[in-house]
This record gives sequence, C-alpha cells and structure tokens, in this order.
Amino acid sequence: MLFVCLEIFLARILDVSISTFRTMIMVRKKSIFTPLLAFLEVFIWFMAARRALNTDIDSILIPISYSLGYATGTYIGGCLSRKFIKNINSIEITSKRNNTKLINALRREGYAVSVISLKNNYREKQDLLIVDVKSKNTQEAIKLVKELDPKAFIVVKDTKVVHNGYIR
Repeated sequence: MLFVCLEIFLARILDVSISTFRTMIMVRKKSIFTPLLAFLEVFIWFMAARRALNTDIDSILIPISYSLGYATGTYIGGCLSRKFIKNINSIEITSKRNNTKLINALRREGYAVSVISLKNNYREKQDLLIVDVKSKNTQEAIKLVKELDPKAFIVVKDTKVVHNGYIR
C-alpha cells in the first residue's frame, strides 16, 4: 500500500508542477512548449488518477496521497516558475514633486527612472516615478523607496513585455 501511495503522490507532484509551470509560460506568451507540456501533464494525471481509482486498497491514505501530491506540486511548480521564467515588474511610485533625493538614489543603484508630473487637487504637487525592474530586484527597490520616502504610494505591477529601454 505504501508503494501505491508514494506512486500516486509523486505522479501528482509531477503533473501539477508541469501544469503550474505551463500556465506561467502561457501567461508570459512563451507558448512554444505549452502543447508538449499539456500532453505530458494530462498523460501523467490520467495515469495517477487511474492508479488511485482502480486500486483494491480501501484506505483514506489513497486520497490523502493524491491531495498531498497536488498541494506539493502546486508549490514546486511555483518555485520552478520563479526560477526559470524571468519576470519584470513595473514599480509606480507617487511621491512629492521633484524628489531628487529619491530619484538620484534609484538611479545611483542602477534603476532607470521615468518621472511624470501629476496634476491633482492636492495641495502638495506630486510626481509619478516609474521604475521597471527584474522581479528579483523588486523588494530591494521598494526598500530603498521606503527608506527615502516613507509616505510614497507604491504600486507594483507585473509587466508582460518590455521593448527597448533599460532594466536592472
């Protein structure tokens, strides 16, 4: 029975990891491998489901193994996606007008900063700073902004495609 549970658990890890990774590739429009991954995913899922449903073993451990494999596969697929699919984030920072201290600090750290003057009804004039960064550098950039302007309004957006420009 232990072997059957392990077999189901590992198969589910594999098929769900592939599913999560395939979905991330599709979202990123890098879809040349998605049909192959989809085939592999469903083939493994079918074999795992067939094994789980056609066993003579009447134990709660079968659905637990199946479910734990799914949960673990989701986690592993997310880790694989972060490792192999390079994401770019766009950080939008609303700050006081002409915050040269913040702008210069970001540029010194190697970030390209676009500055747009905002027109609003607030007494204090504001600028919108746009910084595109690789996802691995996002928290580092946010930390710098918070240190230099604790009141800055920060929005992080997932960017699908960037043409030209400079990304740190």
